[in-house]
Amino acid sequence: QVQLVESGGGLVQAGGSLRLSCAASGNIRSINNMGWYRQVPGKQREMVADITSDNSAQYAASVRGRFTISRDNAKSTMTLQMNNLEPEDTAVYYCAATPGNSWALVPEAFDYWGQGTQVTVSS
Repeated sequence: QVQLVESGGGLVQAGGSLRLSCAASGNIRSINNMGWYRQVPGKQREMVADITSDNSAQYAASVRGRFTISRDNAKSTMTLQMNNLEPEDTAVYYCAATPGNSWALVPEAFDYWGQGTQVTVSS
């Protein structure tokens, strides 16, 4: 089993920045791909960014150029640097991980999830 814990959410004004962190524990050697996903009440969970074990990344079109995903395999951590935030970025953000190593870019591809951290961007 793998446990994921997110931190770093909060309230920020439009145009501001936040940095989310995800700490993994447990059977971390089983992890290959990781990702950040977000969900707004009443809507489906959507991909924000995915990253492979060798730090190749893909982003949703809505965040490309504003968000940066990274991971430190030695520390079993993953981060999401979010700049130029917009009110539309308001959501609960989840850290996800999977033993899979091929791009899937959908929530169903991930086996492990954190509890989520709220990000609220005011206009």
